[in-house]
Amino acid sequence: MRYLLEYFKKYKLESILAPLFKMLEATFDLLVPIVVAHVIDHGIPDGNTRIIVIDFILLLAMALLGLGCSFTAQYFAAKAAIGTATGLRHQLLAHIGTLDFSTMDAIGTSTLVTRMTSDINQVQNGLNMFLRLFLRSPFIVFGAMIMAFTIDSRLALIFVVAIVVLFAIVFGIMAITSPMYKRVQRNLDGVTGQTLENLNGVRVIRAFGREGDQQRQFSEINGRLLFSQLKVGRVAALMNPFTYVVVNMGIIAILWMGSRRVDGGVLLSGDIVALVNYISQILVELVKLANLVVLLGRAIASMGRVGQVLDTRSAMEFSGNTSGDDSSSEAVRFDHVGLRYSSSGDEALSDISFRVERGQTIGVIGGTGSGKSSLVNLIPRFYDATSGRVYLMGRPIGEWDPAALRDNVAVVPQKAQLFTGTIRSNLLWGDESADDERLWSALETAQAADFVRQKPEGLDEPVSQGGRNLSGGQKQRLTIARALVSHAKILILDDSSSALDYATDAALRRALKELPGDLTVFIVSQRTSSIQHADMILVLDDGKLVGAGGHQELLETCPVYKEIYDSQFKKEVSA
Repeated sequence: MRYLLEYFKKYKLESILAPLFKMLEATFDLLVPIVVAHVIDHGIPDGNTRIIVIDFILLLAMALLGLGCSFTAQYFAAKAAIGTATGLRHQLLAHIGTLDFSTMDAIGTSTLVTRMTSDINQVQNGLNMFLRLFLRSPFIVFGAMIMAFTIDSRLALIFVVAIVVLFAIVFGIMAITSPMYKRVQRNLDGVTGQTLENLNGVRVIRAFGREGDQQRQFSEINGRLLFSQLKVGRVAALMNPFTYVVVNMGIIAILWMGSRRVDGGVLLSGDIVALVNYISQILVELVKLANLVVLLGRAIASMGRVGQVLDTRSAMEFSGNTSGDDSSSEAVRFDHVGLRYSSSGDEALSDISFRVERGQTIGVIGGTGSGKSSLVNLIPRFYDATSGRVYLMGRPIGEWDPAALRDNVAVVPQKAQLFTGTIRSNLLWGDESADDERLWSALETAQAADFVRQKPEGLDEPVSQGGRNLSGGQKQRLTIARALVSHAKILILDDSSSALDYATDAALRRALKELPGDLTVFIVSQRTSSIQHADMILVLDDGKLVGAGGHQELLETCPVYKEIYDSQFKKEVSA
């Protein structure tokens, strides 16, 4: 709860005014039965029109004042709740950005989405209702009991018994439903994850005609969510009938005992009406309190889930150094590096060792699942090696400050990812201070300048979410240009030219080779034609480095590389 209080305390004034105005509204509600009793006992029997009119005006004034107080209280409560939830959501997003990839893989994308949206919305709703009702409802309940004692102490004992029983029902059901709501949210994670998977893989699902299988899987997961919601709903639904039974039994007791006291001349009929109104108010407020308790149970469970993410710390540690050793001729070095994504899984990389000089072009090739992406993901430190050590610019990568590391290493991932905005705004991710000349230079190198010039608005051409209004090749070239804008010393192209034709791919490699300076380029590719002119080619097979050297050398000494080359060369000849 400390994360919630951190933002909630910024709204101290609103958190005080909201319940105070609600209590003022409740005060008017408590006075209504007294005024009604006065009309019944003194206005109607005596035919005193003056008393009836004055009491009517008084009731109308209290109603209008109560309405104004209610609106004011709800405004302040909503302002505090929304502001607190907004701050909490910003903190959660910022914290997720600090987590390393291994931790995020362990938590899961679906549960992070659920906690960012559904869970924080539950917290917001719970806080809003808490500010509006946590003082009003108890004030009405105990205020009605006190007012009942001012009318008749013997009949007021019925209120005491009813309130004790009602509180036992409300808090007993809350204790039962609180852990059940946690299971509901966990099942909601499953539905969110399955939905994300279906949406992201919709093309594959349709291509293989697996709509029925996916629907059955979704129905199974959704069924678990439905079952858990129905289960907790059945328990929570008992609250209203139980409370109504207790209150109605109280009303029966008041009418039965009150009628005798009216016949004995101890009470007036208006007093009995007032007592019935008071116990009815208690019923309404306890139903509200019961719903508040249910809502708070869900909010507390959701806040716990949000807190679990905020309590999670990145497994990576950074020393705080800000720069590398410019005097070193070494760009990257792997020293007996191994990588395991989980403690129970197999090694993705085993005993990898190689050295890369600045300005070299390195090709990385191997079969599917051989560990190519795993290898290059260690260079920008997306993951930490589980054994051995990775060096960058002559320094262990663990000693690098994260900002300096990202400035020196630019990555173009396998899946081209663009963001909503314009071509310009996407390119400026590489360097916010880059001018148009630098942007066009990067586009020329990435072979993207021609199609950008053909766009009606050029650099200011809109880009939809994920770059859906661009072709696969256009997206890949823009992501390469974005990386080049950064002027990083190491450029990693992780199979990022797969959507390019051979001519464009060759032109891109020539343009990269002609760039001034000592840019070190890692090219991960399935095509031997894309890497055969590299200074050194790394050949991976089942997570092991089975070959390292030039194209001709590997054809003679590495069977894995020769097999890949022959299979592609024969295809090209036959084509």
